[in-house]
Amino acid sequence: MNITIIFFLGLIIALVGVIPPGLLNMTAAKISLKEGHTRGVVFSIGVCAIVLIQTYVAAIFARYLIYHSEIVDILQRVAFVIFVLITIYFLFISKKEPKELAEPEVRSKKSRFFQGVFMSGINVFPIPYQAYMTITMASFGWLDFSQISIISYIAGAAMGTFVMLYVYMFFFDKIKNRSITSQKSMNYLIGTVTGVISIITLINIIKEM
Repeated sequence: MNITIIFFLGLIIALVGVIPPGLLNMTAAKISLKEGHTRGVVFSIGVCAIVLIQTYVAAIFARYLIYHSEIVDILQRVAFVIFVLITIYFLFISKKEPKELAEPEVRSKKSRFFQGVFMSGINVFPIPYQAYMTITMASFGWLDFSQISIISYIAGAAMGTFVMLYVYMFFFDKIKNRSITSQKSMNYLIGTVTGVISIITLINIIKEM
């Protein structure tokens, strides 16, 4: 497939993955609001540097898994259990508003870059997400595992992540006082998203039985 199309597939898939309010996009918005747009962008660049690595690892992992369907079946069942547990936690357990924690003052742009690198590094969810999506696209013939295709895809994934972080930074000032930004609403939103993923995964498991 044309590498431009693969690039935009990576962009769209990564963008969708970062839409739900989470640690990275909300932190980027908060930094931009409190310290200025430039430092929010620097933080986002640090995040995207790790996204490049994570997406590459996911693509290599997916290339191995696509030839070992038995492992994919096991991982699919494990993913289903994990998504169900996450859904239960966010919808029924995590209801309390967290106390505001004091953040250490970070002054330099370099520090914000490495903060983005660190926070993105401990967020390992993109690896299984991208691996799953890569396998799905490969099964439809939309993606092969040639080096140029993988490079194009991970470039798109990094760009998609940056675009969504930028959107959060741009609009956060307008939405910061609305209920969607409360922790309780975020928990319900994340729980709903993982619930939908759980149902889709369960349907796939049943079809393959």
